[in-house]
Amino acid sequence: MFDDRAYAGKKLAEHLKTYKNKKNVIVIGLPRGGVVVAHQIAQELGLPLDIIVPRKIGMPGSPEAAIGAITVDGQQVLDHEAIDAMQIEQDYVDREIEKEKKEAARRLKAYRGKKPNLDLKNKIVLLIDDGVATGATMKVSIKAAKVRGVKEIVVAIPVAPQEFIREIEADVDKVICLKTPKDFFAISTHYKRFEQVEDEEVIRLLDS
Repeated sequence: MFDDRAYAGKKLAEHLKTYKNKKNVIVIGLPRGGVVVAHQIAQELGLPLDIIVPRKIGMPGSPEAAIGAITVDGQQVLDHEAIDAMQIEQDYVDREIEKEKKEAARRLKAYRGKKPNLDLKNKIVLLIDDGVATGATMKVSIKAAKVRGVKEIVVAIPVAPQEFIREIEADVDKVICLKTPKDFFAISTHYKRFEQVEDEEVIRLLDS
């Protein structure tokens, strides 16, 4: 169990030492909680920190359960099996995609302010979150990084289900996951402290 997100970041940084102070490496955190983990990694390794902002597409009546995810630039992943099994109407999916794209754009502007557009061309990207449940937001973030012309993608996360690791191994160059419990429930159960991260905290970390 991790004490908190910053502690998880420190533990991940121990497995990423080969990237320390490398000029073509950038740490990308997934807001909000992933930015706390990513900030600690960036500090430990002397690397720049930035973000990709994915948004989960929630299930009707259960918004915390993902049926997909999108990014502001239109990258998306959808769980078509779940959508078909639950007979979710396409109109609902389309509405949610548009709603979450707008929220992603709002957050991106709020978090990055007037910083130049994110340039990942020929970079080694360390893609960080505080954990993975369904994996939708991480999968769409991988797609968003790839279309920006990255050289290499390393996914580094404290905890995730075993099946998620198997699903993405072929899509990235390396996966580092500290815990892969067989029976996975919620990310929060693997932390002693798992407080809500607010927008103001994300902005502060990106500016520090």
